[in-house]
Amino acid sequence: MSNQILNSIHPDARIGKQVEIGPFTTIYGDVEIGDDTWIGPNVTIMDGARIGKNCRIFPGAVISGIPQDLKFQGEVTTAEIGDNTTIREYVTVNRGTKSKGKTVVGSNCLIQSYVHIAHDCAIGNNCILSGYVGLGGEVIIEDWAILGG
Repeated sequence: MSNQILNSIHPDARIGKQVEIGPFTTIYGDVEIGDDTWIGPNVTIMDGARIGKNCRIFPGAVISGIPQDLKFQGEVTTAEIGDNTTIREYVTVNRGTKSKGKTVVGSNCLIQSYVHIAHDCAIGNNCILSGYVGLGGEVIIEDWAILGG
């Protein structure tokens, strides 16, 4: 049996030092990943993702998918995740639309399994979103908030 890791990492992706990327992960070209970040298997990181340092992203997560919003027309936008944030299994974080231009998850956050963060949301620092929280577009959550699913 081969030890070959079957993933797809675009050569234009900007990946920091000491980043570990698990098998079956796809990373698109317009992506930035900070130092010391761990990305588990079967993660998809799409164009516009800006991921900070020392983050942890678990299997099945999709970061910076295009918004599920009718006003989105293909514009270049981002999904930004701060330093030391953990994204658990099957979380989706959509990128912004022309309304705000970006979706932001702050630093030191815990985003638990099956959370959906829609376009143009702004999540502060030190927040916890427990399993199954679903945020519609343009939601603002201030620092230190805890949301139950």
